[in-house]
Amino acid sequence: MQLLKYISNHTNLPEKSIQNTVTLLNEDCTIPFISRYRKERTGNLDEVQVGAILNFKSQFESLEKRKDSIIKAVEEQGLLTTELRQKFQQSADLTSLEDLYLPFKKKRKTKAETALKNGLEPLAKIVMVQNATDIDAIASRYLNKNIENKEEALEGARHIIAEWINERSDIRNQIRHQLEKLGQITTKVISTKKEDEKAQKFRDYFDWSEPINRCPSHRLLAILRAENEKFIRVKIEIDDESAIEKIRQRLLKSKGPCTEHINQAIEDTYKRLLFPSLSNELLKKAKEKADIDAIQVFSKNLKQLLLGAPLGEKRILAIDPGFRSGCKVVCLTAQGDLVHNETIYPHAPKNDSSGAIKKISSLADAYKIEAIAIGNGTASRETERLIKRISFKNPIEVFVVSEAGASIYSASKIARDEFPNYDVTVRGAVSIGRRLADPLAELVKIDAKSIGVGQYQHDVDQTKLKTSLDSVVESCVNAIGVNINTASVPLLSYVSGIGPKLAENIFNYRNENGAFKSRSQIRKVPRLGAKAFEQGAAFLRIKEAKNPLDDSSVHPESYAVVEKMAKDKGVVLTELISNKSILQNIDLNLYCTDSIGLPTLKDILEELEKPGLDRREKAKVFAFNQNIRAITDVQEGQLLPGIVNNITNFGCFVDIGIKESGLIHISNLSNSFVKDVNEHVHLHQQVIVKVLSVDVARKRIQLAMHQ
Repeated sequence: MQLLKYISNHTNLPEKSIQNTVTLLNEDCTIPFISRYRKERTGNLDEVQVGAILNFKSQFESLEKRKDSIIKAVEEQGLLTTELRQKFQQSADLTSLEDLYLPFKKKRKTKAETALKNGLEPLAKIVMVQNATDIDAIASRYLNKNIENKEEALEGARHIIAEWINERSDIRNQIRHQLEKLGQITTKVISTKKEDEKAQKFRDYFDWSEPINRCPSHRLLAILRAENEKFIRVKIEIDDESAIEKIRQRLLKSKGPCTEHINQAIEDTYKRLLFPSLSNELLKKAKEKADIDAIQVFSKNLKQLLLGAPLGEKRILAIDPGFRSGCKVVCLTAQGDLVHNETIYPHAPKNDSSGAIKKISSLADAYKIEAIAIGNGTASRETERLIKRISFKNPIEVFVVSEAGASIYSASKIARDEFPNYDVTVRGAVSIGRRLADPLAELVKIDAKSIGVGQYQHDVDQTKLKTSLDSVVESCVNAIGVNINTASVPLLSYVSGIGPKLAENIFNYRNENGAFKSRSQIRKVPRLGAKAFEQGAAFLRIKEAKNPLDDSSVHPESYAVVEKMAKDKGVVLTELISNKSILQNIDLNLYCTDSIGLPTLKDILEELEKPGLDRREKAKVFAFNQNIRAITDVQEGQLLPGIVNNITNFGCFVDIGIKESGLIHISNLSNSFVKDVNEHVHLHQQVIVKVLSVDVARKRIQLAMHQ
């Protein structure tokens, strides 16, 4: 099968679009660049469609690599025929390919292999033909020094037949179909672990059964985690007799002396070979599907988190709250630079609230603080109440900021390189403040899976998870654009075509030569060649540049067409930008060329109306119910304000201002049917929820969206 046909079968996209996109990918173009700046060649495909082409391209290449490996292995055995080579090459998926290869696969020493060495293959063939009238007499002819009697001869023949049955792709597919359609996943608690405290969170699965094709991804991953932690046993079950009967119907021609032997071989191969192999295969595929679902959930959440509302360039006082160890306080400039840090002790055991209030008040005056960011971990609510008691001279907004992953950042090499002379507590507080200013710029410094928005992210395929999350981060960074003169190395490394090494070179060049004055100056960065410039330049922004297009998403390759528009309208470039009356009267058809068509020209015009616009919302202050301080304060029927802090396939979790987040199950999100949770809520959305139930012992709160 050819690559284009393979991708087309899986995506239903136009073949020309696929072909051009594959060419661009082979030229080391990135997904953000292709989807944004090569619309004419791709037929206006978006990032998702380009990503799908890349995914299926990789799948096809892996399949072809496996075909080559198998063909070589069979050829080395001297068993490769023209017909067999063709069958291998025509396989459309790994499952059918591996089924074809099964008879040639090197196996551990088997009963069938022993029987073959003992010369029993002709006897097995006679039994399979099913027309022998005296099979016992025939079996007696195959006695030798290893086969002492006819019973041993017939047993050996049955082992050979069992392996033949196991290797038949039609029978394997038949059992697969039954397992996929009728298979039940069942669980039983290991009796010695039933009272184990750690096992209690899995107690719903101590005795569980449901069709595996209906088992949602989050439940399957929970079941498999419980099994891995040795709390339960997991099995796949179907009606074995029904499955065996279907094999009989395929193999048995009529009743006779050979029938019983074939029956025994069928039961043996089903119980010993077919069912164990195919039930494991089914569970593996179900796990892979659950992984994909979980990764998609995590990816959607991460995208929402990264594109969360920034406060912008404000002077921020950030607090990493705590009790015994105190609250670490830092003051940041509007550019996020650390100018002051110290520790206050307003809570137990020191309870120096008056001293803390004086200190915060004086710092706010000294550093002209415009906003305060408080981490949402231990002592967060108590610290928020303290801050709200302060009468500041100037208006200061107070925000509670998610700490998820802050401890990972503060102990990382990135944090040590940024703040070599400060300890982890100072770095953590700085991260909290910077997250308020710009979540995207700060969160890219943290391993994405450590941010903790998703379901069972540590149980899924880690390679696939990393690939997906890296793609999300790259998409978000390039969708917003990066200020090349303020960006950190981690942020720069996600810019299209740049990567970690070039990001370091950009950072070092900036430190040695001062701020970049133009995009053309980027070419002077060591080892940043024409390809990297082509891929990345349009996503790198330069504030207050001589050429205003350098602070826009217009690609440098299109500057000439914009300058021609300005010339044709009789204005200079600065008069054209943001001038709606002129821009709306430009006939784009006049500027179409072989390389620039209407899709790109429309993007250029849209950007010229509001160049460099950050499409993210702005951060908003939020207030929790001050009377809710612990789970024991939460009562059934209450209406409470909250913030969505995690989204899964089965619902969303809401922070109501205490340690335990409440769950809005998907059935309680709306009065109407909900297919996709993300269509109804988004991360950090401010909501009003109704308390349905509170289980203090299990620390669970059930909520409903207040309509």
